[in-house]
Amino acid sequence: MSVESDPVLILGGGLIGLAVAHQLARRGEMVQVLSRRRSEAAGFVAAGMLAPHAEGLSGPLLGLGKASLERIPDWVQRIEADSGLSCGLRPCGIVVPFASAEQRDAYPTAAFGTPLTRAELEREIPGIGSSWQAGLLFPQDGQIDNRRQLMRALERACVERGVAFDEGAEVLELVCRQGRALEAVRIRRAQGDDGTIPCRRAVLACGAWSARLMSALPVAPIKGQMLSLQGPRDALKRVLFGPGIYLVPREDGLLVVGATSEPEAGFAEGLTPFGQRELQAGIEALLPEAASWPPMERWWGFRPGTPDEAPLLGPSPIPGLWLATGHYRNGVLLAAITAELIAAAIPPAGNPGGAPAAIEPEAETLLKHFRWDRFPGCKRECPPSPSPPPGPTGERDIPR
Repeated sequence: MSVESDPVLILGGGLIGLAVAHQLARRGEMVQVLSRRRSEAAGFVAAGMLAPHAEGLSGPLLGLGKASLERIPDWVQRIEADSGLSCGLRPCGIVVPFASAEQRDAYPTAAFGTPLTRAELEREIPGIGSSWQAGLLFPQDGQIDNRRQLMRALERACVERGVAFDEGAEVLELVCRQGRALEAVRIRRAQGDDGTIPCRRAVLACGAWSARLMSALPVAPIKGQMLSLQGPRDALKRVLFGPGIYLVPREDGLLVVGATSEPEAGFAEGLTPFGQRELQAGIEALLPEAASWPPMERWWGFRPGTPDEAPLLGPSPIPGLWLATGHYRNGVLLAAITAELIAAAIPPAGNPGGAPAAIEPEAETLLKHFRWDRFPGCKRECPPSPSPPPGPTGERDIPR
C-alpha cells in the first residue's frame, strides 16, 4: 500500500468521528469516514451542553473536560473558517439548583462556581420552581447548538478539507494480520454487497456500538429520551441543570429538554410513555411555566456508557487501531480534546508502525487516564468479535 493510498479510516460518522477526521485532514492526512447512517449520529440527538463544572465531574474526567472546554473556542473557530457556517457556540453559563445551601456547598465542583441564594437564583432563573432554595452559577460553562449548527458545519468543514465519506457502509469486522496488526475492515454497503477495505490506521468511533466490533471493550448503550419546547425568546438565558433533567435554551426560544437514563433498555428503539412522563415531571419541577409551552420534537438515542462513565481514548490492543469512544454524557464537551489527542497519537502516513507525532506532556498524561484496559478484568489481548451482530457504525448516543 503506497503512502498516497494510505488513508486513516474513521469507523463511525458521529460527532467524535467527524471531529477526529477534521483534525487529521487539517494536518494533511487522507481520511475516509465509514458510517451506516450519519443522520443517527451523536451530534444530532444531544443537547449540546459544555458543562464539566455543572456536571459535577471529578478527578481525571474533570481535568479532561476543563481542557476540552478551554480548547472549544479555537476548535469552533477552525470549523467555522473551513465551513463558512456558524457552530452556534454560546458561553451562556449554567445554573445548578439545590434544595438547600448544605447540598449546594457539598457539590463536587462547588469551588468553581458562584453560590446563589434563593433570591439570587430567582434573578438568574425567573420562574424557577419553589422547591429550589440555593444554587451554583458556573459562568465558564455553556452550550453549542449541535443538532442544527455544529454537526452541519463540521460535515462541511470535513468536505472542504478533502475527507471522503462512505455513507451507508456498515463495518462488520476488523481484519487483523496474523491475528495482530490491523490489515483491513470488512464492510456491507447499503446496496447489500460486502467488501473489504485495506487499512493500516483506523479510529474506532462507533459510540454505543463499539463492543460489537471489539467485544472486550466495556462499552454499553444507555438509552435516553429527549424533547424540545418552543418558548418565548429570552425566556431562559442560562442553561438550567437539575438532578436528572436539564433545560437548554437556544437563542430563538427553543428549549431542549433531556434526558432519561435507561441502561436496562439496551438497544430498544422508540419513545415510551414512562420516559416522556419523566421529562414532563422534570420540567414542572424546574420551570413550571415551561410545562405549558408547546412541544416541537421528541426523540431518543443511545449514550456509550463505560463502568466509570469516562471515555476510552488512545491505542487499542490491536496495533493500527485507536479508540475514541465511550464518552457517555459528555461527547459534545469532549469532542475538541478527543480530536486533538487522537490525531496526535496516530503516526503520519508512511510510518504507520512507527512513533506517533510529538505529544505534549499534558496530552500524554490525559491519555494515560483513559486507556481501554484500566478496568479490572480487561484482557491484555483483545481480538475483534468474530461474528459481530448487525449494527450501525455511526454513533447514536446522547452526550450532554
